Amino acid sequence: MTLPTFFIPHGGGPCFFMDPADPDHPHSDPMWHPMQDYLAGLIGSLAERPRAILLVSGHWEARDFTVHVGERPELLFDYHGFPPHTYQLRWDASGAPDVARRAAALLEGAGFATSEETARGWDHGVFIPMKVAVPSADIPLAQISLRHDLDPVAHIAAGRALAPLRDEGVLIVGSGMSFHNLRVRGAQAMAPSATWDDALTAAVTDPDADSRARRVAAWDHLPHAHFAHPREEHLLPLMIALGAGGDDPAVRDHRSSVLGWTVSGYRFG
Repeated sequence: MTLPTFFIPHGGGPCFFMDPADPDHPHSDPMWHPMQDYLAGLIGSLAERPRAILLVSGHWEARDFTVHVGERPELLFDYHGFPPHTYQLRWDASGAPDVARRAAALLEGAGFATSEETARGWDHGVFIPMKVAVPSADIPLAQISLRHDLDPVAHIAAGRALAPLRDEGVLIVGSGMSFHNLRVRGAQAMAPSATWDDALTAAVTDPDADSRARRVAAWDHLPHAHFAHPREEHLLPLMIALGAGGDDPAVRDHRSSVLGWTVSGYRFG
């Protein structure tokens, strides 16, 4: 069976785990509940449980596409100013070095340079959404970096190269935010973020896969593009998920409002 691919919103910092009395279970401001519920239902929405996850986060960039080949990565608490208990969270899934090396081989076969590393911990773009989606931490996970040039065409091509993993029991997940401008919140974000979201969704869900790829690669020509993403690292995981989705239909399977931002998630296949 061919698994779908996803672009998911990973929230803001440890937003789903703000209750110090029960840090192992999601407890958040009601504003985050729709996103939290979406992530909690992610694995259950699949026809079969994946044997592993390959995840690209908006919080890891490297010169080349880099795969984490560690057996048991630590967590990287790369957020600031949150309650002390949020720096003691745990998500104890095992790594998936076999999947990481298979991903690297596919990328190299498509002409991309790749690297390996073992020291970097899983950033919050990994462990925060996955702690909601896979609370039992019983699906191995391999993380792959963005390439630091943030070239959308290259990332879509990389996603296409990774597509065979979908037939090998691997769920490909892009983890970012469809809107990510930390300088604007509340009323000033509402109208432009909704307009941006509608335009992005129209491009992502274009039924013609070639047209879809062209339109999403040209994201910076959409309305309010640089208002939505002053820097686009949180959008680039979408390119991997879209590329790996190939010709399969694309749908927006999540939409919510947080901090005045309209935020969406997408499924391919």
